[in-house]
Amino acid sequence: MTADAPVISGSSVVKLARGVRLHEDPVRGQTVLLAPERAIAVDDIAVAIVQALDGERNLDRIAADFAEQFDAPVDEIAEDVRTFVQELSVRRMLEIVQ
Repeated sequence: MTADAPVISGSSVVKLARGVRLHEDPVRGQTVLLAPERAIAVDDIAVAIVQALDGERNLDRIAADFAEQFDAPVDEIAEDVRTFVQELSVRRMLEIVQ
């Protein structure tokens, strides 16, 4: 984590930054997260996380919803969600709402 990256916690509420969007790349047969001047290939789990970043629910709520949906341990899901969101934050692909 870089010094200027915001700290992401379970209480963080985030959404994609302006100009960042999911895009299905039919040539490569994969989904990418597009931002001005950059792109990241994402898997199905990352797509689900990105789609859940609605700027209204905090990360703990998103993790709890996933845990219920997939019948999985909430602690593991919460850690995975926070780690992925922190990476997006470092890449300046998120806006922190609160």
